[in-house]
Amino acid sequence: MRVATWNVNSIRTRVDRVIDWLGRADVDVLAMQETKCTDAQFPTMPFEALGYEVAHVGLNQWNGVAIASRVGLDNVEIGFDGQPTWSSKPELEAAAEARAIGATCGGVRVWSLYVPNGRTLDDPHYAYKLEWLAALRDTAAGWLKDDPTTPIAMVGDWNIAPTDDDVWDVAKFQDSTHVSAAERAAFNAIVDAQFTDVVRPFTPGPGVFTYWDYTQLRFPRKEGMRIDFILGSPALAERVVHAEIARDERKPGKKGTPAPSDHAPVLVDLTR
Repeated sequence: MRVATWNVNSIRTRVDRVIDWLGRADVDVLAMQETKCTDAQFPTMPFEALGYEVAHVGLNQWNGVAIASRVGLDNVEIGFDGQPTWSSKPELEAAAEARAIGATCGGVRVWSLYVPNGRTLDDPHYAYKLEWLAALRDTAAGWLKDDPTTPIAMVGDWNIAPTDDDVWDVAKFQDSTHVSAAERAAFNAIVDAQFTDVVRPFTPGPGVFTYWDYTQLRFPRKEGMRIDFILGSPALAERVVHAEIARDERKPGKKGTPAPSDHAPVLVDLTR
């Protein structure tokens, strides 16, 4: 079974790219982030035409996560227990954002996650990000406590570069988010809760990235970050036989076609 994750950066803009890649890559389950649409706006029909069921949660033009599966889509859950709430304006009541959706696909519990960005180290969104990650860690640890044999894949855009090798020039990120000690500690706390980065062993070394900003020719200059991950429970990790980052999907398409997402898909192959 092939499981993939992709921050698509607007599914309505890039649905043709996503559908084309699904067919070429023979993906069974695709978790998507930053769909940037409501549930009613999600372009479900092209996925269904390829034999995929889709579960999506989106509230507006921001955030949004989805799972498309051709091997079953059961026990869909929007948000995880304890997921923190957020409000960008004091006059608005805080609510859970569209950042997490889970479903069981072919016997694997898949969570599509879009971790908050954090913005700056002194922004309230940064504290929210750390709270969000801590809550995810506690909930995920509870899943394994309840059933250590469950194959769980927590996948998506984590908005964290866990090591210095995961950024093209760590000096450029001094005093910024994504590389701070607190963010890295929060990521490692999830790893310590027995969720392994199952892609890195197949894609080792510095300079192996999943995201390249649109500005300043970051992609052709190979100036990126590794911030998209598939973290697997022990029962999931032992089934991984291959993993890769589909870097070519970040390349510009033909003239007149929409720009690619600023992220590349990440995938793993699992034994049955």
